[in-house]
Amino acid sequence: MTLDAPIAPAAGWPAHDPATRRTIPASSRPLDPGRVEALTEQEWARFSAQHPGSAAHHERALGSLPLGVTSSFQHWEPHPIAIQAARGAWLTDVDGRQLLDLSMGFGAMLVGHLNPAVVAAVQEAMDVGTLFVTPSPQATDVAERFKRRFGLDQLRFTNSGTEATMYAVRTARAYTQRHAIIKIEGGYHGGYDALSVSVKPDPAEAGPEDAPTPVVPFDVEAGTVHVVPYNDLDRLEAILAEHAAEIAAVVMEPVLENISIVLPDEGYLAGVRAACDRHGVLLVFDEVKTGLTAGHAGASQRLGVRPDLIALAKSVGGGLPLAAFGGSAEVMAVVGDNRMWHFGTYNGNPLVMAAAAAVDEICTEEALAAAEHLNNEALAAIDEVIAAHELPAHTVGFGVKGAVTWSPTPVRNYRDYKRTDFVAAELSWLWGVNRGILTPPGLDEQWLVSLAHTQADMQLLVDAFAELAAALRA
Repeated sequence: MTLDAPIAPAAGWPAHDPATRRTIPASSRPLDPGRVEALTEQEWARFSAQHPGSAAHHERALGSLPLGVTSSFQHWEPHPIAIQAARGAWLTDVDGRQLLDLSMGFGAMLVGHLNPAVVAAVQEAMDVGTLFVTPSPQATDVAERFKRRFGLDQLRFTNSGTEATMYAVRTARAYTQRHAIIKIEGGYHGGYDALSVSVKPDPAEAGPEDAPTPVVPFDVEAGTVHVVPYNDLDRLEAILAEHAAEIAAVVMEPVLENISIVLPDEGYLAGVRAACDRHGVLLVFDEVKTGLTAGHAGASQRLGVRPDLIALAKSVGGGLPLAAFGGSAEVMAVVGDNRMWHFGTYNGNPLVMAAAAAVDEICTEEALAAAEHLNNEALAAIDEVIAAHELPAHTVGFGVKGAVTWSPTPVRNYRDYKRTDFVAAELSWLWGVNRGILTPPGLDEQWLVSLAHTQADMQLLVDAFAELAAALRA
C-alpha cells in the first residue's frame, strides 16, 4: 500500500475529530506462535550482527553508568543502539547506520533534530547569555506565548516533565488544603513519588480490574493515592463520593500515551470534569507527551475539556530541557502568595526560552496539520495491510502520533493493554529496528511524525510493516 491514496475515514471516537483515530479490522485470525518465535529468534540474530559498535559501546558504558544508559527506559537486552548524531528525521548510530527516527524523544523533537530555526535562535541567545537567574524579557515573552496558545491564565517554567507534574500536584494540594490524589492505573507522570504508584503494575498485585489496588514501589513514599481505571466514570465517582474531603486532584493524561495510545470513550473526559466539579476536586491534565503533538493548542483544547492545571514539556522545547505548569489565575495564585513555593535555578533560562519561541513560531496550525496528514495516511495504509492479512491487530492515532496495537479488540484501559500480544509487539518493533526504523522500546509500538518527516519516510514504515505481515502469514 502506498501513501498517495485518499485517507480512509477515521474509525473510533470521536468520528468528527481527526485528532483521534482507531480502526478495528472486520475480521482477524490468530498468529502461529511457532512462526512468531522463529521470526523473533531470526531478527535478534540479525540485530546482533548489525550492531557490533553499539555492543562495544554498551560494554564500555556499563563501567560508569548503571545499565549503561543515562535513563533506564533507554535500556534493552542484549544492548541498546548507541546514537552519535542526528539531523531532521534521521539518526546515525556508532556503526554508521542511518535510522529513521520515529521515536523523536516521545515528542521532544517534534520540530526535527537540529531544526535550523531553533539552532539559529539558540546560537543568537548564546551571544547574550546562557543563564541570568533573574527575570528577563525572554522568559516573559515565552510565558505570554504559552498563555495564548494553551489558554492559560498564568504559568511557571520548570526543566522536566517530572518537575512540571510534581509542581502541579503541589499547587493543587496548596489550593485545596488536601493531600490525597487520584491517578489512572497504568499512567506515567515522571519520577515524582506520589505519581509513581501503579505505573505498570503486575495485575496479580493490583487487585480487581474494576477496583484496582494501588501498587507502590518499595523506594517510593507516595502518601495517599487512589487508583482508578481509565474510561471508568463509575469507579471514579465511587472514590470521589467516599474520599472527596481528602482528595486534592485527579491527575491524568487526557489520552494515555504510556501504554501505546489509549483513547477516551465518548463523553469520558467531560464526565471526569463534571465529577471533579461536583466534589470540589481539581483536575490536572498531564500534557507532557501530548502538548503540541495533539495539535496547535494541545489535547485539552482539541478534545474540549478544560482542566484546572496543565503540565507541559517535551514538544514545547525544541530538544532543550523545558517544561511548564499552569492554569487558572485562582489556582495559580497559590504560587504568587507563597502558599506553594516554586524554585529553580535554570527555570526560564535564555537558551531554552530562545528555543521555545522558535518552536512557537514553527508550530503553526498548517505545519502541524501537514504532519498529522502524513500520520493519518500511514495509519490508513497500515489498516489495509492488517485487513489484507487478517492480523489480530489494529491502529490507533492521536494528532501526529500513531500505533499498531496487537489486539483485535479496542484497548480502553491498562488491563486491556496487558492482554495484548507482547510477543508479536516485540517482533514488530525489532523488525522495524533491523530495517532502519527506530520506535521507542517497551513494546508500546508508538511512533511520532515530526515536522521533518516526509511521505517517503512514512512509506518506509508502511513497507516494513507490510513485509512483516507477509512473513507472519508465510
